[in-house]
Amino acid sequence: MDALYTAAATANGRDGRAVSSDGQLDLTLATPPALGGSGKGTNPEQLFAAGYAACFASALGLVGRTAKVDTSEVSVTAEVGIGKDGESFGLAVTLRVELPESLSGEEGRKLVEQAHGVCPYSKATRGNIPVELVVE
Repeated sequence: MDALYTAAATANGRDGRAVSSDGQLDLTLATPPALGGSGKGTNPEQLFAAGYAACFASALGLVGRTAKVDTSEVSVTAEVGIGKDGESFGLAVTLRVELPESLSGEEGRKLVEQAHGVCPYSKATRGNIPVELVVE
C-alpha cells in the first residue's frame, strides 16, 4: 500500500498525554474508573471508538455515493469494550448505525454490510476482534 496520508501521535501510557505530530491532538489520558483509574481524561478505547465511528460513517458515504443513495443523515456510534482475554486484555466493538427512514430495511442493511467491507478500521479488525453491526 502506498500511503496517501500518515498520522503520527505519541503517548506515554494510559495515564499521561497523547499528542499528534501536528499538535492538533493534545489530550490528557486517564484510565477509566471501571479499570481502577481516575477517569480524569480520555482513554484509548474512547479514541478508538471515535476513529472507528468517523471512518465507518465515511465508508457509508462512499458506498452510498456508489449506489446513488443519500447517506447524509446517517449517524454511527462505536462502542469499544475492553476486558480480560486470557492472561491479557482484548477488545470488542459494536457499531450502531442509525439510518434515516428512507434507508430502513434491507437496502440500509446492505449498505452497512458493504461499508463494513470497505472501511479501513473494519479491515484492520476483521478476524482480530469481534465487531457487531447493529442497524437502528
